[in-house]
Amino acid sequence: MALWRCSSSWLSSVSRSSGGVGGGESKVSPEIAPVDAGEGEEGDEERWSRLLPELLTEIMRRVDASAERWPPRRDVVACACVCRRWRDAAVSVVRPPLECGRITFPSSLKQPGPRDVPMHCFIRRNKKNSTFYLYLSLTQALTDKGKFLLAARRFRNGAHTEYIISYDCDDLFPGSNSYVGKLRSDFLGTKFIMYDSQPPYDGAKPSRSQSSRRFASKQINPNVSGSNYEVGQVSYKFNFLKSRGPRRMQCNIQCPVGQSTASDPSKEKPLSTSSTLSLRNKAPRWHEHLQCWCLNFHGRVTVASVKNFQLVAPASTSDPWGVGDEETVILQFGKIEDDAFTMDYRQPLSAFQAFAICLTSFGTKLACE
Repeated sequence: MALWRCSSSWLSSVSRSSGGVGGGESKVSPEIAPVDAGEGEEGDEERWSRLLPELLTEIMRRVDASAERWPPRRDVVACACVCRRWRDAAVSVVRPPLECGRITFPSSLKQPGPRDVPMHCFIRRNKKNSTFYLYLSLTQALTDKGKFLLAARRFRNGAHTEYIISYDCDDLFPGSNSYVGKLRSDFLGTKFIMYDSQPPYDGAKPSRSQSSRRFASKQINPNVSGSNYEVGQVSYKFNFLKSRGPRRMQCNIQCPVGQSTASDPSKEKPLSTSSTLSLRNKAPRWHEHLQCWCLNFHGRVTVASVKNFQLVAPASTSDPWGVGDEETVILQFGKIEDDAFTMDYRQPLSAFQAFAICLTSFGTKLACE
């Protein structure tokens, strides 16, 4: 219950400092008879859970409206940690990134990004331990302190390379509770398969191949699923003739159709349908004066690199997301410092899918350059 105590203190501090909930110097506290100290934490939780539903919803609406960006947005998460009723109220009030353009809960990382304006993020790389960190940009600057979202570590598994993706930057192992998914490459590092730890839609079947499982040995904890679900593939085309030009990418990503509008997918029935989103890298143009290949990153990329790319959806009649115009950039990735890269994505990709696609760009691909 330590997290509940912390969250309630955050809620009180918001109302005292900014008037976000009650205004002025008032505090938010349940107007009920005090509980004896002997009842402990269970009594405290019961007091907060007995708030009137209308009052609780209004509290969550005001907290949500007063915390549009991180770090103040952690107050919304703190409120959701008070008890189950507060969590349900927070989930009912907070909208998913597709509608509000904000990331609030960890579940937001597997939901489609904004529809109109891309979500600005950046990736930092640590070459010493082959670790990559994804952050949400907090300002208009290319890099800032950022809000940590995901981490990944590159492992060598026989002739293959794997990236383990986790919510916790200090717990990057397949068997951890923070495990999100993984990325597995072939021997040449030109074909990648993306795996999710959870079914992306209702009726999704786990991959049966031994290489896709989370645990190489016999599973010990029955509460932790040992299966992964294949949700996408990324491939780089060979360049046998060594012709001048950037890498050529092709992505096929499984995206649910008609994504749930709840901020927590567990609150609504999972969708029973999905469709494959096909993406390819946008062809750059040759700049005669600069003598290099160029793409318009709108100031979000400052260093030329073979890793830089923009992904678009080819024009197609089967496009339930309305993005197949070959001009709308779904995902762009580019270098800004030696070990820093920007990552901007929008729907129907999620932060998890976008991060996994960008991870495929790291590493040398001699057969593709």
